[in-house]
Amino acid sequence: RMKSNLFLQALRLGPAEREEMAHRKRVEEIIDFLEIQPYRKTPVGQLPYGLQKRVDLGRALALEPQVLLLDEPMAGMNVEEKQDMCRFILDVNDEFGTTVVLIEHDMGVVMDISDRVVVLDYGKKIGDGTPDDVRNNPEVISAYLGTGH
Repeated sequence: RMKSNLFLQALRLGPAEREEMAHRKRVEEIIDFLEIQPYRKTPVGQLPYGLQKRVDLGRALALEPQVLLLDEPMAGMNVEEKQDMCRFILDVNDEFGTTVVLIEHDMGVVMDISDRVVVLDYGKKIGDGTPDDVRNNPEVISAYLGTGH
């Protein structure tokens, strides 16, 4: 994400130094936000799975995206890890103003944290709306109960 030229970056002069300091400040904000301060010197591969996923989220946030696409961010997590990740995903928009698009098969998680839900059945959209709209959609109910094919 560095915007200053390579020469200034190599010598850490003027704009490059200010830019690096701004990036470091952003990273510290993300570390605080994700509550991973105690693990900053631990190699990611040595962290528990849920913390590894939290670090992955931090890496994505460091790029300062306007839209964050999360593909099954809670796959393989236990209930406590899912609850933590849900809290962070909900707070991403408030804290950083980032829109989150979430692809997830755990419908409980989807319904709990989403403003809008789109349901696909083998690539065909069968539901779209608020969690309550989707929860009460006959086509979605039929597909999930196994009578919709």
